[in-house]
Amino acid sequence: MSEQALQRLRREPPPFRRVEVRRTDRRSSRLVRIVLGGPELEGFEIGAPASSVRLLVPPPGSAELVMPTWTGNQFELADGSRAPIRTLTPRHADPAADELTVEVVVAHAGLVADWAVAAAPGDPAAVSGPGRADDLLGATSYLLVGDETAIPAISQLLEALPPDASVVVHVEVGDADGVLDLPAHPGADVNWTVTPPGEPPGVTFVGALPDQLPEKVWIAGEAAAVQAVRTVLFDERSLPRSRAIVRGYWKLGRSAT
Repeated sequence: MSEQALQRLRREPPPFRRVEVRRTDRRSSRLVRIVLGGPELEGFEIGAPASSVRLLVPPPGSAELVMPTWTGNQFELADGSRAPIRTLTPRHADPAADELTVEVVVAHAGLVADWAVAAAPGDPAAVSGPGRADDLLGATSYLLVGDETAIPAISQLLEALPPDASVVVHVEVGDADGVLDLPAHPGADVNWTVTPPGEPPGVTFVGALPDQLPEKVWIAGEAAAVQAVRTVLFDERSLPRSRAIVRGYWKLGRSAT
């Protein structure tokens, strides 16, 4: 293998742990909470807030879980197709019960979204992780901005940030039914907006940026909306990159399987 090819290889993620659906909760028409469980979750810990896990579900047209192989760049099935995986924020881990809770946005069609809508106790799945985490601790003021895909991460951050910190939260949802209760934080000012009709998701993100930015900024959501925020923060307002974490969680028009 050439040196250039070796440089393209990515670090192999943690191995998948087989689990099954234990229960589900339709939090809104747009978000499903799924509790996964099984003995292979023994020792699983989330760690820092806003970390990630990969959720593997059965391939299209099958109820059987097929374990993929890491090829150096992605997980693939035996026929060379990409494995049906979505990266999610793990909402809660219960080591005593060997359970892991995730939340899946089902407002946009896709294999994992369709699986989540139909998920029932006993259905097989697998998780790999945890992965990347966002270190935001150590500040006294925060801005958290995101769309529906960021609700689990924002919820974790609200639970983890110091109670004496000032936190402004802005969440954009596709319709009013997507507004949910977030974890209470004594210093949080929580604001919800609905995507204006005919506008792309995340259109309100830039407008959520105050004139005086806090010590730490965390923003996640649709890729194009997040890129617009990056331009404003780093190019126009010269915010030091050490003060902001800005992540694209998904891309409009592209199914996350």
